[in-house]
Parts: sequence; C-alpha cells; structure tokens
Amino acid sequence: MTAIATPATTTTLAGTDRPRAARLLAGGAAAAPLFATAVLAQALTRDGYDITRHPASMLANGSLGWIQVATFLVTGVLMIGCAAGLRARTASTWAPRLVRVQGVGLLVAGAFRMDPGDGFPAGTPAGPLTTMSWHAIVHNLAGTVVFAAMIATCFVLARRFGGTRRWTGRACGAVFAAGLLWCYGGGAAGALTLFLGVVVAWSWISAAAYHLARA
Repeated sequence: MTAIATPATTTTLAGTDRPRAARLLAGGAAAAPLFATAVLAQALTRDGYDITRHPASMLANGSLGWIQVATFLVTGVLMIGCAAGLRARTASTWAPRLVRVQGVGLLVAGAFRMDPGDGFPAGTPAGPLTTMSWHAIVHNLAGTVVFAAMIATCFVLARRFGGTRRWTGRACGAVFAAGLLWCYGGGAAGALTLFLGVVVAWSWISAAAYHLARA
C-alpha cells in the first residue's frame, strides 16, 4: 500500500476530529458505487432506456424518475461532506474545492431535470431533441461543471499520493477527459462512453477518499 506522499501534505487533527473526518471521507467513498449501481439497475429495468444512446441524467424522467433525482441529491450531499473531510485530512487547497463543486453540481443536476427524448421515457418520439428547455440547459451546464471538476480532481488529488496511486489517478482523469471529448464530439455510443468515464474517474476519487479515511 502506498502512503501519502509526505507529512507536509496532510493535516494533523485533534483526536475528536479524526472520526468525523473519516466518516465524511467514507461517505464520499460510497458515492461512486452508489451512483453506478443506481444507474445500472435502472438501465436494466426501465422500459425504453438504452445506455448507449440515453445519458444517465435522462433517467430522471418518467414515473420512476425520482430514483435518479434522489441518486443525484444523495451523492451530491456525500461529495460535499467528502470535501470537508479532505479539507481536514489534507493540506491541499484545490482538492476540497473541486470536490465541493462536484457535490453542488450534482445537487443542481438533481433539482433541474434533463428533457425526455429519443424514445425515453417509453412513448417519447424517437430522434434527437431539436429544442431544449431552460431547466435542461441548467442541468447540462451543471453536468459539464461536474465533469470538469472530476477530471481536475483526479490530477490534483493524485499529487497527494506517490507511486502507483499517483499515476493511476492521472490515468483515470485522462481516460474521462478522452471519453468526454468523444461524447461531446458525437462519437458512437457517446452516452455509454460518458457513463464509463464518470465511473472510472469517480471511482478513483472514491478510492482515494477511502484510503484517506483509513490513514
């Protein structure tokens, strides 16, 4: 197991603060698997949903849309808490800020839904959307901010570690950046590429939070 790079990169906590910081970081560690599990479960069970064509955000529509809305809100709160844990456990200035941006962005994404489209929910006309509602614009802007913050977090937080963890963090950030460009450029199965990129980057951030919680 690779330790945190140097003593200078961590903050010494009073005994009463350590358990609280560890709990906040553990909550952040749970965010990525919770999000991935919720999306995959819905992808396998929701009529008309195609993960290769429909972004995960589109699951917020329909009679069961509350599941995805709740997923955004819960993971957003967990990431905001994780940011507080990072601020307590590391001397990094930007890592907590970036993770907090992720959390706030997820809350916004949950509050403002993406428009139905391309056959989902079932009964929606097929084909790409030609117009976009104001709340979908807000949702997409929030999503873009979250994606950028995740990529930056992988690179910034990777500096807190040495050896394999550092290079893995950078690689995950680069993979997500490439997937994001592919999706935004209209590449084949762009929605799936975007989802996989989110899972890769967010999972590394969660793993880093888990390691710091145990440190």
